[in-house]
Formats: sequence, C-alpha cells, structure tokens
Amino acid sequence: MCRLQAAARLCRSATLSRYKPVNCPSHYQVIKNERPDGVLLTFGGQTALNCGVELTKQGVLEKYKVQVLGTPVSSIEMTEDRKIFVEKMEEINEHVAPSEAALSVEQAVAAAERLGYPVLVRSAFALGGLCSGFANNREELTSLVTAAFAHTSQVLVDKSLKGWKEIEYEVVRDAYDNCVTVCNMENIDPLGIHTGESVVVAPSQTLNDREYNMLRNTAIKVIRHLGIVGECNIQYALNPESEQYYIIEVNARLSRSSALASKATGYPLAYVAAKLGLGIPLPQLKNSVTNSTTANFEPSLDYCVVKVPRWDLSKFLRVSTKIGSSMKSVGEVMAIGRSFEEAFQKALRMVDENCVGFDHTIKPVSEKDDQLKVIECNVRVSRSFPFVSKTLGVDLVALATQYIIGEDVEPVGLMKGKGIVGVKVPQFSFSRLAGADVVLGVEMTSTGEVACFGENQYEAYLKAMLSTGFKIPKKNILLSIGSYKNKSELLPTVQALESLGYDLYASMGTADFYTEHGVKVTAIDWPFEEYDSDECATKEKQRSIMNYLEENHFDLVINLSMRNSGGRRLSSFVTKGYRRQAMQTN
Repeated sequence: MCRLQAAARLCRSATLSRYKPVNCPSHYQVIKNERPDGVLLTFGGQTALNCGVELTKQGVLEKYKVQVLGTPVSSIEMTEDRKIFVEKMEEINEHVAPSEAALSVEQAVAAAERLGYPVLVRSAFALGGLCSGFANNREELTSLVTAAFAHTSQVLVDKSLKGWKEIEYEVVRDAYDNCVTVCNMENIDPLGIHTGESVVVAPSQTLNDREYNMLRNTAIKVIRHLGIVGECNIQYALNPESEQYYIIEVNARLSRSSALASKATGYPLAYVAAKLGLGIPLPQLKNSVTNSTTANFEPSLDYCVVKVPRWDLSKFLRVSTKIGSSMKSVGEVMAIGRSFEEAFQKALRMVDENCVGFDHTIKPVSEKDDQLKVIECNVRVSRSFPFVSKTLGVDLVALATQYIIGEDVEPVGLMKGKGIVGVKVPQFSFSRLAGADVVLGVEMTSTGEVACFGENQYEAYLKAMLSTGFKIPKKNILLSIGSYKNKSELLPTVQALESLGYDLYASMGTADFYTEHGVKVTAIDWPFEEYDSDECATKEKQRSIMNYLEENHFDLVINLSMRNSGGRRLSSFVTKGYRRQAMQTN
C-alpha cells in the first residue's frame, strides 16, 4: 500500500506489479502464486513490518522458502516488542525511557502506579501515535487505554519526559558490520509532541560536539547490537540540563524522516538500503547523487534544512487544535537555507495557504433536455491521473511529457482498458482528531487514499476497503438509519446480512422498521433520551447503545444520520448522534 504517484514510478521498473492490500491473506496468495525468492519488509512503513512479522509467525515464508532480505525478522521483533527491546539495551548498558507494556486496562493502571504520574500512553504496533496521550491521573489513563485497546492488543505506558529534547539519527549498516550515521535531526518542539506534528531541523542546532558524538556513538553501538541491515532511525530523549539521555525507540525501516534526511543530505537512503538488502557492502556502493564518494562516508552539511508540518484542521468541525503525541498533520514542507532562520522562514511561507494557483473554471453546458455543468478544470496533474493510468494500463504522464517537449505521440485508445476495474477509497484519520465531527460533507476530510483493482467493482472495492484497515465483521452489526428513504433502500442489504448469519442490533426506530419487514433485529436504546418518570426505572436497567460501544461489542456500525441543511445540521449532531459517532470512531 503506497501512494499512487510512487506506485506509478515503481511499476515502470518492476517486472511484475501486484496491487493488493498490505495484509497477510493478500500476501499469502501473492507468495503462493508467484513464488518469490526474497522479500524486503522495511520499505512499506509500519504496516509492512507488521505483515512481515505475522507471515513469519504463520510459517508462510518458511513454507515457500522466501528469504527476508535486509533486516531479519528477529531484529524487527527486537525493536517492536518493548520487553525484548529493553532487555537488548540492558545487554550493552544503554537505557530506555522507563516504560511497561500492558495487555489490559488493569495492567496499564498498575504500570502507571509503579512509574508514577504523569505517564505517556502509546499503542504498540500503531501508526502515527494513534490513541496516544498523556495521563495525569487514573481516570485520564483509563480513558486513553480503553480507546487504545480498540486498535491494538498491547499498550505501552511510559514515564513522562515532557520538556526533554527529542533527537533523531538516521543510520545505515550493511551485512558486514560497516555502519554510518547519515543525518541527525532535532525537534524544535520538546518531547511529548509527535515528530509528525513538530518542526524539525537538520542538523541539530542546540547540541554541543560532546553531546553530538555521544549520541552518534550510541546509535552505531545500538544498531550493530540489534543486527539491523539497511536503513533505520534511533530516537533519543535528552535532558536539556545535563547529558542524561534515554533511548525512546528504534524504527527498523524507512520512515517519513528518512525522506527528509535523504533530501537534506543528498544521501539516497532508500537506494542504499535496497542495495544493502541484496548483500552489497557499503564501501562498494557509490553515492548515486554525488557519483564520487562511496556510501560509507557520512555527509557533511554547511547549510540548514527545516521541515514544517501542514495541518488542515479547518475542515473538521469541533476538532481540537492542540498538538500532542498523536499525529494530526496531513503533510509537510521542507526548506533549505544558509541558516536556521532563513530555512524556517522559507518553510513557513510554503505552508501559507493564501498562495492561490489557477482559478477554478466553472461553465454550464446544455445537453439535450438535461443540464450538464463542468465543475472545474485542473490544468495540472492531479491525484486522479496516476489512478486512471494504472486502471487503463497507459502511462499518461509519459505521454503528456512527450507531447509537451514536441515529440510525435501515437494516438492511444483509452476506452477499452485492460480488463480490470479500479476503485479508489479514502483513508480517514478521525480516530486521531479528538473532537472532530465524523459526518462527511462537501469539504474533503480524508487524509489519504488507496486504490485497488479487481475483475469487477465488488472485488476491487473490497480489496481497497481492506487496505484502509476495514475488517470484515465476524458476528455483531449495529444499524442506525435516519430517514425512511434510507431504511427502505437498505432493506435488501439488511436482509442479506441476516441471511449470512449476522446478529443484527438497531436503534429503536430502525429496529421497528426492519422488524415490520420480517428481519430479526435486537432493539437497543439511547441512554440519554428523555423519558417520563414512570419509565426511568425500567430504562435504567436496560443496556444502551453506549454500553455496547464501550465494550466493543459491534464488529461493524452502519450509521446513516438524518441530514439537515445549514445551521440546523450542527445542532443535530451535538447530542446523541455526535456522541455515538465519536465513540464508534474511537
């Protein structure tokens, strides 16, 4: 699962491309059918790492004799399992921030009592600080941990180091133990703010030579001890008042900071990491950017690079604008300057949304008895360009480029395609955006997208949904359908769900409708409806929708809200609808 633009470049150099969700069932089928000799796990982010570890545990890689290239799975597990990571660091007399892993709310509470409040709660095996946050007491901890267990089986409870400096080193190591630090970076914001939310500068600006070399030498020692082959990064918490430091974590993969480091230094980390995965030593690799030095030399910077996050929170009603340990930014910009001040100002100007490009073109057109309206014309390559290219099997970017530079271009028939259907689905991040209204509207609220292909639209759509993290429900489904029209249109679907053996639950009005049409539905009510005094005692004894949601009872929630226009819509969702949507999202 990667950006469509990146996939467009990759498929031009690959012998064979497969567009599948990054999960074990999909990759099992690819491995079974294609029988690859090897697999690289460190180029697909956290999702690919998790998938590779699971395939190893299931015995799939061993069964089909697939060799893991680059960093071995054992090293990946050392960095991902907190208990093992702490033990490995103790072996070389290095210290990890005081932390405990917990598999239940009770274990998390006990861990926090031992560590002492405040604590930082993080989800293990999660992306972008999902469901993380600081807890100052037991009540706040319980709330955070309960939300986290909806997404993971393990949470990490860390002693708070708020206010310490956060420093990061990008490191490469080959299979022959040659190891260099490529770049070091410093977060302008102190520890406690997610790196994706923070302004980052390379090289670090506040470390003296002693501190820089102390952390550099530690990075090399740690990466060698873990046996990582390829590219990785190590993150530190450094006390601003002393030389005391803790290792926060090691990411045994390429990450967003790897791209920043590559651009900042001119050292092609992804290229080098791929070569190292094939067993080529660092001294034999030439730097493909400079074409003069080998990859075994550490770059030296006489300039400064600043990365500034880009947020788009104005699209999300009621969302909290506070930044913290969970990532809300939807992009970032990078600027280069001779000094920090120059680079920082450049980056801030790039983030400014007041710079407008081409104006939208809107033009009504009449056709027969219907009216057709052109909404807009984007005179640029947009996100739909690579998607259409993939689906049709025609490299439209290459064709456009050839035409622009005056080359002769053969006409291409675009109506036949290549016998597949492509479906693009949005990726939402509501679980990271505390307080956001999850109701969709005309404003774009997705933070990414995934495209998948199939023999028909149903197969392609299901693959794409699975790629975003959607899970096929196993047993219990909750229905809350607002309008009569929607209830009627969904009746065949609900009947199909019943025939598949699902246990159906519904809010009172929805349950009444489907029961009248012969569907077996369990009716459940809201806990904050207004009842007269005679009904209160009975209602309090009944379990409500909120009780079920708190217990993660439902595998799927189908919720079509009543849609009003203008200001009335806001007030409609402040009460039960808004609370339900927030709970089911969390």
